[in-house]
Amino acid sequence: MNTRILLVEDDDSLHRGIQFTLQQEGFEVLSARSLAEARNALLHGEPQLLLLDVQLPDGNGFDFCSEVREKFDIPIIFLTASDQEFDIVRGLDLGGDDYITKPFRLREFLSRIHAVLRRRAPIAGGSDNAILKAGDLSLNVGEMRLEKNGIDIPLSVTEFRLLALFMSHPRSVLSKDQIIRHVWPDGTEVLDDNTVAVNIRRLREKVEADPQNPQFIATVRGAGYRWNA
Repeated sequence: MNTRILLVEDDDSLHRGIQFTLQQEGFEVLSARSLAEARNALLHGEPQLLLLDVQLPDGNGFDFCSEVREKFDIPIIFLTASDQEFDIVRGLDLGGDDYITKPFRLREFLSRIHAVLRRRAPIAGGSDNAILKAGDLSLNVGEMRLEKNGIDIPLSVTEFRLLALFMSHPRSVLSKDQIIRHVWPDGTEVLDDNTVAVNIRRLREKVEADPQNPQFIATVRGAGYRWNA
């Protein structure tokens, strides 16, 4: 399940360039070139991130940010040509998660998008008070505690983050890249091609009745893994 980004930008050439870049990165992009289009996309498209230009033909991005914050808890990144400290502080004070000035370097742009998504969803969107359940498993997100048939099962931080990601996305196929972005958000751990597979094998040993024939964590050949619950 790809992250869906709502791009609100009225400059047509810049809009097309950003859209292409995001799609190449694996994001799904909802397009809006005005606040009216943005309101409609926000209501019906259910984006997970808002990229918001400040100066739009039918209004101001700062005002729209305040409007969004009254109804939605969605990360917002401002895109603007203004690098004035006053504007940056205003955008952040209104509830923006980041503020990117134009022109920007694409690699930095993508890195900051990923950073905001990681900060806003450190355990794949689970609430700190959430208790995720599947079969005989119960995961208390706030306490980072797993119970299986009422018995505590110790988890490492990596195993916890991996399990929280799966349990909060039931039946969704998660690619290796998606898993890496959520489970290792700071990027400091050295990863090789076997890292995800090794950690999933360890997790299966803790949650599956028969790790060799997993019922919860299924391998989807050529695509990734799926939580079957």
